[in-house]
Amino acid sequence: MKLTEEQLNQFDEEGWIFIPDCFTPEEVAVLNAEGERIYAEDREEMWRETTGAPRTAFAAHLYNEAFGILGRHPRLIEPLEQVFGEPVYMHQYKVNAKAKFDGDVWQWHQDFGTWHRDDGMPEPRAMNISVFLDEVFPFNGPLMLIPKSHKHGVLAAGHDLTTTSYPLWTLDQETVERLVDEGGLVAPTGKPGGVLMFHGNLVHGSAGNITPFPRKIVYLTLNAVSNYIRNPTRKEWIAHQDFAPIKPCEDDALLKYAKTYAQAAE
Repeated sequence: MKLTEEQLNQFDEEGWIFIPDCFTPEEVAVLNAEGERIYAEDREEMWRETTGAPRTAFAAHLYNEAFGILGRHPRLIEPLEQVFGEPVYMHQYKVNAKAKFDGDVWQWHQDFGTWHRDDGMPEPRAMNISVFLDEVFPFNGPLMLIPKSHKHGVLAAGHDLTTTSYPLWTLDQETVERLVDEGGLVAPTGKPGGVLMFHGNLVHGSAGNITPFPRKIVYLTLNAVSNYIRNPTRKEWIAHQDFAPIKPCEDDALLKYAKTYAQAAE
């Protein structure tokens, strides 16, 4: 899948694009079911809120076949190769939950700030490309983005170890207010199967979810192979150290898996 000139221009100017209906209901259904199964597992890659609700499942592509296929899917790999002009490898993979009623906040932050400080990533030539597994409404903790904030480079941040169950390099309120005054604020919403792509330096965050509607999103953090991390400090299942270029699978691989999965369930 290739991005259009209009999409490339929006990405360059605002730092994000949203592609609706990128994956079919059949493909999403099997990923959703597998996501719930992963959340029920007891393993170190599974991080939980203080309430016990799921927060994020790291490296799901390494221990789940469906998410492994998604991690090699050409609809996700090709746009990043197009932007970076070279092959990409998987820096990080996670299935993030905003559990109904108990989903906690993600503070305002830049992803590259963490990748640079904690992993030794040289340049912001990595980014998240994410797949909606549930419908994302304006009220169930959508990701909020500050357009054009990626143009400010790496911003000063503090290491927040207390607000939530996940440590994060976060921005102060004055900085966020200044950036919103300049670029505004958007919260992309949409049906399951939509894909959101945003720059590694784009400032973003999300509020908690107190609704009865869960919100699962898969995040593939794809890094240009020449930009491999130099000084990893986190566990390998958080910041991967296999820098081999991803070889995309066939476009219908996930659909074939979904059909096999459905037949096995009958």
